[in-house]
Order: sequence, then C-alpha cells, then structure tokens
Amino acid sequence: MENEPIPVTRAVDSGTAKLLPDIDREGGWLLTVDGTPQSYVDLLDATHLEFEYARRVAHVLDLAAPPQQPLDVVHLGGGALTLARYAAATRPGSRQRVAEGDAALLAFVEERLPLPPGSGISLAAVDARELLDASPAASADAVIADVYGGVHVPAHLTTVSYARAVGRVLRERGVCLLNVADAAPLRFAASQVATFRTVFEHMCLVAEPSVLRGRRFGNIVLVASREPLPVDELARRAASDAFPARVVHGLALERLVGAAEPVQDGAAAPSPEPPEGAFTIG
Repeated sequence: MENEPIPVTRAVDSGTAKLLPDIDREGGWLLTVDGTPQSYVDLLDATHLEFEYARRVAHVLDLAAPPQQPLDVVHLGGGALTLARYAAATRPGSRQRVAEGDAALLAFVEERLPLPPGSGISLAAVDARELLDASPAASADAVIADVYGGVHVPAHLTTVSYARAVGRVLRERGVCLLNVADAAPLRFAASQVATFRTVFEHMCLVAEPSVLRGRRFGNIVLVASREPLPVDELARRAASDAFPARVVHGLALERLVGAAEPVQDGAAAPSPEPPEGAFTIG
C-alpha cells in the first residue's frame, strides 16, 4: 500500500492540473485541468489509448506509412504527450516536436510522467502558431493539432492563415489531423473543413455516430491531405474499434459542410462552448 500511486495536483498557467492514477490499470494516469479530462497515459504501454478521439488519430497515423517506418511529426498541443508517446512506440526512430503553450503544465507532465530515454520527442513551451512559423517548410509527415485554451480551440487556430501555416510545414504526402469538439448542427466542424479545404484537396471526418447525428456534444477528428486519403481502410478500422466511429467523406462531407465559408482572420472565433458536464468527471 505504501507504493500505491496517489493523485497529484499542481497550479498551472491555465488553471489547476491533476494527475489521477487509474485504479484498474497499473501505469495508467488521467490528466485533468480544472476538472476537464485532457489526456490519458499508460506509462507501461504507450500503445494503450483510452480516449476515443486519440484512437482515431492513431488509426490515421498507422495508415500514414508502412508499419514501423519512422515519421516526422509536429504536435500542436501537448497535454500528457499521449500521441507522441504512441508514435514513438509504434514507429521507433520518429522525430517529433511538441508545442505546449502552458509552460507549467508541460513541466508538470515532464516531472510526473517522464518520457522514456531516446524517445525522439522534443518539447517547447510555445504557442502552436509560433512553433509552426519557426519550422522549416516541408519538414513534417504529420501535424496533429489538439490545442485547447480551457474548453475552446483558440480563435487564431481556426483560420485560413493557420491552415496555410500547417500546409507549409507538411510534406506533399503529409497528413493534418485536428481534434475539434462540436454538436448539432456541426457548424464549427463545417467551418473548419471549409477553411482547411482552401489548402488541402482531400479531407474526411471521423466521429462517433451519435455526435454526427447531433445527439451529443463530442470530439470530431478532421483529416486533411494534398494526396488521396485511405478512407476505405480508415472506415474499416474505425467501425471495428472498441469505440466504433464513422468516416464522413465525399458527398456526405459536402452535405455536412453545406454553405460554410472559410474562416478569415478578421472573423475568427473560438470553438463552441461545451454544455455543462460534457467533458467533466466526478
């Protein structure tokens, strides 16, 4: 009992962060900020992904290149570095850069949930756009954007200029993944598709059917690339997952987008407010 993990609390730039041990899984930790779950990490098995949206991002990463082939990945938003750990475990030798704007949160995670030696993951306590603008052109195979200021995607990370910055950093066959949260009528998700379509020809969405049908507020993973996406295989993996999801592309995606317009800098707004209790825990 003396060595049992215990919850740890730390004041960070964005509020109060807590690391809660998973009593049912040795090595499992849940990171929350002001009561909102941010990340889940299994220190003994980096391939174990507890959050549904993280599993969907992982499916895309798994299909981005042949198995075990290293990738250059940029992560915008760090949290507990769940997806960076996953890529390091499944694609040894990958070079990964992480931007986390909350310096105190990043230090907390580094201290309490340290990365394995030789992970190939470099960390920077900077704004996501700052890391993008400082990155060389065509230097990444994947850009994963999971940036939240509190419960919102910041307005400056929703615009055409942001999409262009992502496109500049990605290689020709690179893939962009964005985690957005929305509810019916999915106008924010639609605006983000319209925005990133100004840069990327090929796009799809991956989400739980109940979110797509407007029954609840939830995460939607937007996938974009200049090259055709493996939507059929992605759909098979998403449908057979422990948390089944649908892939929306082609005409179905056109119907979802409707008349949504790309977001220009002068008209940018944060992502919608989640309903009370949407992402909190007891």
